Amino acid sequence: MSTEYVHVADLDDLRAEGRRLVNENGQAIALFYEDGAVRAIDNRCPHMGFPLTQGTVDDGVLTCHWHHARFELACGDTFDPWADDVPTYPVEVRGNEVWVKPVRERDDPPAVHWARRLDTGLEENLRLVLAKSAVGLDDANVAYRDPYVSALEFGTRYRESGWGPGLTIHTALANIRDSLDRDGRRRALYQGAVEVAGDCAGEPPRFAQPAFEPADRSPERLTEWFRECVELRDADGAERVLHTAIRSVSPTQVCGMLYAAATDHRYLDTGHALDFVTKAVESLDHAGWDAAEDVLPTVVSGLANAERAEEDQEWRQPVDLAAVLDDAFEDLPEENGSGEWREPDGFVETLLGDDPDAVVDALSDAVDAGASTTQLAGVVRFAAARRVAQFGTANEFNDWNTVLHTFTYANAVYQGTLVTDTPLLYRGVFDAAASVYLDRFLNTPPARIPDGDADADPEDALSRLLDAFDVEGGADAASRHAADFLAGGGDPDALREALGGALVREDAGFHTFQAVEAAFQGALDSDGDRKTVFLVAAARYLAAHTPTRREREQTFRIAERLQAGESLHDTE
Repeated sequence: MSTEYVHVADLDDLRAEGRRLVNENGQAIALFYEDGAVRAIDNRCPHMGFPLTQGTVDDGVLTCHWHHARFELACGDTFDPWADDVPTYPVEVRGNEVWVKPVRERDDPPAVHWARRLDTGLEENLRLVLAKSAVGLDDANVAYRDPYVSALEFGTRYRESGWGPGLTIHTALANIRDSLDRDGRRRALYQGAVEVAGDCAGEPPRFAQPAFEPADRSPERLTEWFRECVELRDADGAERVLHTAIRSVSPTQVCGMLYAAATDHRYLDTGHALDFVTKAVESLDHAGWDAAEDVLPTVVSGLANAERAEEDQEWRQPVDLAAVLDDAFEDLPEENGSGEWREPDGFVETLLGDDPDAVVDALSDAVDAGASTTQLAGVVRFAAARRVAQFGTANEFNDWNTVLHTFTYANAVYQGTLVTDTPLLYRGVFDAAASVYLDRFLNTPPARIPDGDADADPEDALSRLLDAFDVEGGADAASRHAADFLAGGGDPDALREALGGALVREDAGFHTFQAVEAAFQGALDSDGDRKTVFLVAAARYLAAHTPTRREREQTFRIAERLQAGESLHDTE
């Protein structure tokens, strides 16, 4: 590519014409004569690629006719953040000749440019800008962590109410990133950023409480203070304690504090409060513990202000589940189990049964036999996945959320047991099992989990599965095709990749993102029939909530085409 000035026009001709399109080194350059000066800019509007030679210049401002983006012609800067600045080229007038150097002025490296545009997209809640940034950053080979952390930091700083659905989705998508192909990963970053920006739009910023002055305080004392503040719904006091703990005790002890408070009451906010704690903790797997003091305090308000299930009628009538659990908690050990417990036959069927006393007794016996919090949480998570996989379509559509809340809560408890060994998380396991019990009628009659056809062609089954996401009411078909794929010898990794790819192409809601991520986590931890159940649950829930309008996918495809230099219109 030439980096020298090239002759592009005669000045008199350009003055008479006012503008001209020239092509040099494969670049379409728009020349304008304005106020006695010659300007050279990229002919593609940076918003959606419309030819700027067809725009209008007035008082030194160039307006694109497609979406009316405006640019200061002399430097290319835009008046409209959604449009981006248009690149300019150096110009020299030599006598009556106009010479242009076909090298853009002020061109930042792509990684720098798209990181800056990602920030703008988050600040202004601009989906096309976020899509362009996701594509541009990936094309520039920027590590996923960098834009993930940018959106994480934005979400924790600019939402007064703290951690919410947007950051949960952003982190859930980061968690399943390794299950996606390259296209899916680009869309995952875009979807997460869109959710974070939407959550923060119109919200006041968040101002953190300070830590206490340095002093030696035991983890036990800090935990006691933190739990008491949450109990009294004193979010400010709890946040100060948490800031202090993050600076003075180990990450495991900090996580223990959070999960203690999250299980002091039953099933807070239908499971969302503990799920948000887990996702905030998991975000540090991507961002690093150094971000803990910015991230973890954002969950405090949710803990302190959460609705407590023991105050709800369904947890009190006709069976006082809260009282039954309180009695069981009195006998819980002060240390985590040894892990020597082995799941007895029929244990899951007991959890899925209609006798709450039998459920609690089975869990208590498991704890007495040495079941660790992780072991027990894993089995309860599987039982919750069964509720989703066998959800009967005779129920009201919104009842999908009921079984989903239980499943994602159970998954959050399980993930919590991996970061802290506090025995207080047994309470979360019992809460999840109680919610599984309460959901029993949503499996009446239960949908059948397909056995799968061992003679099925995996490629054909996968194609049929993806087709099920394009029609309403495809839940049963999706379950069958997912089971056939696995029974026919299909690779579970390929199934996760396909399900994840389908997810990030939809205008999925909060719960759909949660469902797929929790199912993926369960499948990765399981083998055999249990792996199948988790993946069938993911396929069934996703199919029940698709197709959507796919507006986000349309925006993303536009961004991809623009990044590839394609034209979006018929005009030359």
